[in-house]
Amino acid sequence: MITGVHVIMYSHQAEAVRTFFRDTLRRSFVDAGQGWLIFALPPAELGIHPTDDEEAHELYLMCDDLEATVNELAAKGVTVGEISDRGWGRVTTITVADGVRLGLYQPRHPTALQMAGR
Repeated sequence: MITGVHVIMYSHQAEAVRTFFRDTLRRSFVDAGQGWLIFALPPAELGIHPTDDEEAHELYLMCDDLEATVNELAAKGVTVGEISDRGWGRVTTITVADGVRLGLYQPRHPTALQMAGR
């Protein structure tokens, strides 16, 4: 039976990205050996979208209050992109390390997490 999802981020700046998740986001982690940190993530959901282009995968961190989260991250020195209203949600980017950005997203639609009671 499926018990979870393991996400892998490949980066030329892996140590800086690890530092961001450990120190800035303060995520719990285990050292799987030789400095390979595996971070606990919040509950997740998976959206599957059709494409006519090359297949791709994206990683967005979700939040309940985009302004509060952006302000909290900015106070920690995180560079935050412009907020975009997409109708279905509000989206921005955060710079995790030089040249490494992740999406940050406040959904306006029901989420699978809400439906699962999380």
